[in-house]
Amino acid sequence: MDVASGQDYSQRADSDAQMARFTRPEQTFPTLTSAEIERLRHFGEVRSYADGEWLFETGKPGPGMFVVLSGHVAITQRDGLGNVTPLIDQGPGQFLAELSQLSGRPALVDGRAEGEVETLLLPPERLRALLVAEAELGERIMRALILRRVNLLQAGVGGIVLIGPSHSAGVVRLQSFLTRNGQPHHLLDPERDRDAADVIARYSPKPEDWPLVVTPDGAVLRNPGETEIARAIGMIGGPRNDRIYDVAIVGSGPAGLATAVYAASEGLSVAVLDTRAFGGQAGASARIENYLGFPTGISGQALTARAFNQAQKFGADIMIPVTVKSLDCTRTDGAFSVALDGSDPLRSRAVVVASGARYRRPEIENLAKFEGRGVWYWASPVEAKLCAGEEVALVGAGNSAGQAAVFLSGHAKKVLMIIRGGGLGASMSRYLIERIEATPNIELLFNTEITSLEGDEASLLRRIRWKSRLSDDEDFADISNLFLFVGADPATSWLDGCGVTLDRGGFVVTGAQSEQNQGRLVAPLETSVPGVYAVGDVRSGSVKRVGGAIGEGAQVVASLHGYLGDAAKPAL
Repeated sequence: MDVASGQDYSQRADSDAQMARFTRPEQTFPTLTSAEIERLRHFGEVRSYADGEWLFETGKPGPGMFVVLSGHVAITQRDGLGNVTPLIDQGPGQFLAELSQLSGRPALVDGRAEGEVETLLLPPERLRALLVAEAELGERIMRALILRRVNLLQAGVGGIVLIGPSHSAGVVRLQSFLTRNGQPHHLLDPERDRDAADVIARYSPKPEDWPLVVTPDGAVLRNPGETEIARAIGMIGGPRNDRIYDVAIVGSGPAGLATAVYAASEGLSVAVLDTRAFGGQAGASARIENYLGFPTGISGQALTARAFNQAQKFGADIMIPVTVKSLDCTRTDGAFSVALDGSDPLRSRAVVVASGARYRRPEIENLAKFEGRGVWYWASPVEAKLCAGEEVALVGAGNSAGQAAVFLSGHAKKVLMIIRGGGLGASMSRYLIERIEATPNIELLFNTEITSLEGDEASLLRRIRWKSRLSDDEDFADISNLFLFVGADPATSWLDGCGVTLDRGGFVVTGAQSEQNQGRLVAPLETSVPGVYAVGDVRSGSVKRVGGAIGEGAQVVASLHGYLGDAAKPAL
């Protein structure tokens, strides 16, 4: 009896030690009651595993969520170099899953049976059905899935391994891409990490090969593009083939994600396509403080990640990164055809244009040479680390520029804010102006514009030059990081040849504003092509605010229902 009590105490102590390493451990790894497990049974099927058998493996598609009925499962994190980090042991009443299992994407951890194990397996579609049908229980499970992904991201030990100098353009590019898409990864700098030596010796990378990328299955890629690395780790998923979706949403910023959430939650089959990451420009915002319901503010990444998870919960197929090349509006078989780069076309009965805008590039000498090598169009924690303790420059006078300046001021020694006009009042919210004025290490230069950029032999930015717009005065500063927030141009080139009307600025014209819509009753967000709608920043006349984009995403779903309902009616 005493021995058994001692063993129980030891197991509890080990479990407590494991749990203490996680954020909000009670919510991250809750234990279900017998009654709750009974409510789950009609969503899944019983599966048994022998001692040492894998339930799921890193890099391979996850079969869904497991509920442990008996036995124990060891959860470990593994990277492509073979390093294994124990995470936690899960026993009866606990469930095994994280956000990847909502869509059947590759698992980010390993799960192995310790002794005989009996489980209840809920495949992805049944897991999503559970989250919707069982509101209170579904909320607890969804919260745990999100917290587990957060802990995997914070651990910094498993997933993809990047090998290269921390300041190299390729490393920063891929770190930003993986961070924006919520993919666990860690960096080995060959100047400081011995673990990188064997890989470097084996592959003898040239400067243009940095970074080397080691995927969880051990494959090594040399300075891959975003699409290449996404395919290698199974990010690009979702059924296509001959399927015809109810709606294809091009763009996953706030407007696109809002459309996906509302449309999928109301039973429409939804595909979401984006060329880089969910969140759009809003996703790169350090802090959004004027969005309803968040009095203390929220980062753009956190806000849009919640919408991204919601869309997956309701069954939307999100395909990132996928580049949309064109839209065929002929509808020879009753469906639109969305041409994709490197993949088969995607077909849908309706299309929502939510492609937003692309960062505007001002006319500055040598600008292209230093993009990704000291010139940045967003300010995330990845870029903030590069300028810790240094002086940086920022160009822009809108809210995005103000938010970035305040964020960077907490990392940089000094933020030189270069403004083409004579003030901030006409383009920036008052609360941001007051915060900038109260921040001692932000310096404002009005009526000023940058003229040229200079670098070193490695093509890294080292100096910027500027001039006054009111005099012949010129000046320069030794600065290695320049942030540009000078507006954006609409991303509408993929609509060429489809018949969608654009205004002089290239934004999509909707509703009664379009000459093609004169004389017929159309929805406010419908374009000149029936069945094609536009929402968010890409739409002519939109307010260019996160709240407005989300509102339009919700509003357009009613129009989609009307259009799809009319299209399904038999001809008289």
